[in-house]
Amino acid sequence: MKCFKVCLFICCIYLQCFTVRAFCQTKQRYVAIDGSDQNEGTKDSPYASPLKAKEAVIQLRKTGYKGAVEIIITAGTYYLTQPLTFTAEESGSTQHPYTIRAARGEQVIFSAARALRLSWQKYKGDLWKANVPIGTSFKQLFADGQKLICARYPNFDPSVLPFNGYAADAISPERVKTWKNPAGAYVHALHQGRWGGLHYQVSGKKNDSTLQLIGGWQNNRPSPMHPTYRYVENVFEELDSPGEWYLDSIQHTLYYYPQPGQQLTEVTFEASNLENIITLQGSAQKPVHDITIEGIDFVQTAPTFMKTKEPLLRSDWTIYRQGAVKIDGVERCIIRHANFYNLGGNAIFVSNYNRNIVIADNLIENIGAGGINIVGDPDAVRSPAFRYEDVVPATAMDTIPGPKTNNYPAECTVSDNLIRNIGLIEKQVAGVQISMSANIKVFHNTIYRVPRAGINIGDGTWGGHVLAYNDVFQTVLETSDHGAFNSWGRDRFWHSNRNTMDAIVAAHPNWVKLDAIKTTIIRNNRFQCEHGWDIDLDDGSTNYAIYDNLCLSGGLKLREGFYRKVYNNILINNGFHPHVWFKNSHDVFRNNLVMQAHQDIQLHAWGDTVDYNYYTQSIDLQKDQQKGVEAHGKLIEPHFVNSKTGNFALMDTVGLPFKKMSMPHVGVQTPRLKNLAKQPIFPSIATNNSEKRDRIFIWQKSTLKNIETLGEQSAAGLSDRSGVLVVHIPENSPLASSQLQAGDVIIGCEGTTIHDLDELSSFLSSSTIKKSLNLTIVRNQQKQQITIAFNPK
Repeated sequence: MKCFKVCLFICCIYLQCFTVRAFCQTKQRYVAIDGSDQNEGTKDSPYASPLKAKEAVIQLRKTGYKGAVEIIITAGTYYLTQPLTFTAEESGSTQHPYTIRAARGEQVIFSAARALRLSWQKYKGDLWKANVPIGTSFKQLFADGQKLICARYPNFDPSVLPFNGYAADAISPERVKTWKNPAGAYVHALHQGRWGGLHYQVSGKKNDSTLQLIGGWQNNRPSPMHPTYRYVENVFEELDSPGEWYLDSIQHTLYYYPQPGQQLTEVTFEASNLENIITLQGSAQKPVHDITIEGIDFVQTAPTFMKTKEPLLRSDWTIYRQGAVKIDGVERCIIRHANFYNLGGNAIFVSNYNRNIVIADNLIENIGAGGINIVGDPDAVRSPAFRYEDVVPATAMDTIPGPKTNNYPAECTVSDNLIRNIGLIEKQVAGVQISMSANIKVFHNTIYRVPRAGINIGDGTWGGHVLAYNDVFQTVLETSDHGAFNSWGRDRFWHSNRNTMDAIVAAHPNWVKLDAIKTTIIRNNRFQCEHGWDIDLDDGSTNYAIYDNLCLSGGLKLREGFYRKVYNNILINNGFHPHVWFKNSHDVFRNNLVMQAHQDIQLHAWGDTVDYNYYTQSIDLQKDQQKGVEAHGKLIEPHFVNSKTGNFALMDTVGLPFKKMSMPHVGVQTPRLKNLAKQPIFPSIATNNSEKRDRIFIWQKSTLKNIETLGEQSAAGLSDRSGVLVVHIPENSPLASSQLQAGDVIIGCEGTTIHDLDELSSFLSSSTIKKSLNLTIVRNQQKQQITIAFNPK
């Protein structure tokens, strides 16, 4: 009996070990182009579609199997007829993950397009036509994988920005008259202030040959379309250039202008069909978890610019929560070693509740919208406001710090991604966009050739982000008033009137960190923006630590906000731009190397510390000391190790804090991406960078000047560099008791547009008999009409 029990025990142990071994073994399902969905899904008998493999895993889970799973896709292009949506029931675990990957060393393409079978016929001239199935509609067409140009005016020119071609007469009545039926066309334009793009669909034309338009909701600070930067596409009469196409969906006919020598019978044509390829869809209560997507190419999603409607918190952004890969309600999932290209919309969208998502080692290029978007739920925000001019009354404000729910991304990592040539359609986009999130790490990314910011943080909720070792350059190429890195604050305490803001902060100093509860760190990055600021902390950006960064062109700007500590940065050929600071900002700017005097605008208080900085020109130091700052500023002669190759480490660092500016580890580090990535063009060091003295104009004992710099334009919220800035109104000025204020920008007098001092002076010279003057001004970024008493003496 004893022997029997021992044998039974040994058998049980053996059986248990066998069961554990079987349980731990990874189950694999294979997919191949030449497979069949009637097969068994093994390596020798693969499925034909990823969807079938996914369904097989669902059935496996229903048997109670909880071990590791791999779907292995072999080489080929897979045209998806519907997105692959993974739910919580399909999740893996930390010990036994679920992986969907390309076979090692093989190219696997998941396409959101459908291949078109076309029988071409000569139409007229250089044009050909082919019938498409009834009901066919698409916004993107590809020939042998290359994106074609929808018939447009003006014609596509890769050397022109913005939009690769624009024209003021793109939708003029004279041009519209030549179009038989433009319904279904699209008008793309910049925002009037060049703060992103606007998009419209044409629903018809009126008797006066103007267009009926639907849209324009793609910017959260609405404006008319820019009068010059605009183009129109999907108009049959504009089909006049090789590589262009037009789809008549009513007559289900595709027209095409072939490239020279192109044999249409040998070309594979593909039309975008789906907006999304893979979605991980769970919730905070029931998350998808422990799924890895690896080594797959995601291509040819449909453009989504007409669906970009949802406003983000008081920023200039609207969004559409969609991407080639969408992640919503997910924990511990990974997207890695993938390629995203030829997409109509966003590449990756991380939406609502997400924790510990990793997006790493991906190439994202040639896409219509944004790269990686990380955006929480507005319902997780206390006292949210959505438009710049919105105000949350103090009596109605929720004053509990931090989020209201957990429905937002946190503890996620974006690392080692190469992001370039994005925003080909939509212009209010970024390589990495963060909004309503916490503790997001953005490390070792290379981002360039983007229409607006490379990295954007849209609000103060809830901070704790770390941006390090990123290489961001060739930014703000098609827009204006922005930076390589850009942020906004405008949190629940925000008010656009600075006097009101000063009163709020004096009464409730703790409110400024109700949303920005954790410090956001920006360190060891290389930024370059020749069309704005290298680092641009805009309206209300609060609770930042910015150190050990190399800024190559645009300098560093701090606009309204609180508790920013900026130190140990090198600002090449530029300097510090403090704009429109509030009282008691508690800002600190110290131990930075600057090459210009501080370019302060509408500053009435200098924060806690603006001192101990290093200057390369004595005249700049003297200018700043005359302003009452930089009592301990020092003049140095910088000797960089090799600025021509980007090594801006100082040869003599004795007593100086700059020891990390050689930047050997900035940008992507993965060999495959490092071999593809470019570097910025390193600037020559300017030997005389002093500011020129502004021309001033004295009127009624008050000081006025032209709007001349991007900083002055930005501080006033102007669409361009025109207008006359009121610099100072002394107490004894006849204007002291008028409605005019220092900081106002005069843009009109008595209905006449004023661009500069010459036009204002000329107008005033002809208005000596007037007793009052009606002015159009911009104050607090809002256009206003005021009347002032006018005394010609």
